[in-house]
Amino acid sequence: MQKKTMQLAVWVVIALVALLAGVVSALEVRGALEREHEFRASPVCASVPVEASACVWDQEFSVRRADVHRSGKGDEPKAELALPNGKPWTVTFQDADPVVSKMEPGDAVHGVIWHGRVVEVRDADGRRQKTTFSPLGWPADRLGGALACVSFGLTALVGSLWGLIRRRDRRHALAAAAVRWHSVALGLTAFLTLWAQASRGWPIWAIPAIWGPIALILLATSVAFAVAALRSGVADDAVT
Repeated sequence: MQKKTMQLAVWVVIALVALLAGVVSALEVRGALEREHEFRASPVCASVPVEASACVWDQEFSVRRADVHRSGKGDEPKAELALPNGKPWTVTFQDADPVVSKMEPGDAVHGVIWHGRVVEVRDADGRRQKTTFSPLGWPADRLGGALACVSFGLTALVGSLWGLIRRRDRRHALAAAAVRWHSVALGLTAFLTLWAQASRGWPIWAIPAIWGPIALILLATSVAFAVAALRSGVADDAVT
């Protein structure tokens, strides 16, 4: 019984952390949308900006080196670029493809500069890749993260607290376990929907449009499993 109580306590902690992350992500959606809109509406700079500016400038760089291998410590793919005057710029990316993995020392690339940061890199073949400073795609990332974390955290919290309060009742413990594991499915499907939206280039509204019906089905299934468990004559103590 003590082991089950500890497991449920861990579920509570994880659920609360996920809820906090989801709330923070949700609060960032509006700011991310505003920043993306600002970037799309930014004019082209009339001349080379000498300081961080809200206008957009296309700058030619040469590649000094590109590191696409992750060290296993959370390092991001990065490239060291150089301006025509030799000044180095280090640019980081979320992924190695499609541009960074093709970079070779001496290659000429173009970088889009906005607010003093390179937000996009384009190679000679026309391939484009966003850097970690790009405002594009952040609203969808924040929205997807909010849906995943809040749905998982809230459902897992209900299931774990239910399990703690009625842990001595086998039927209630089984029903609570069904709710907890459905919370994992809710969060996972939200992240998979975000991945599909990003890889296909769908608009941001596709995330709730696709995930919403799936979430309703999962919630209905969770309720059905819980009701079935409460109505059963379960005599199995191995409920997690």
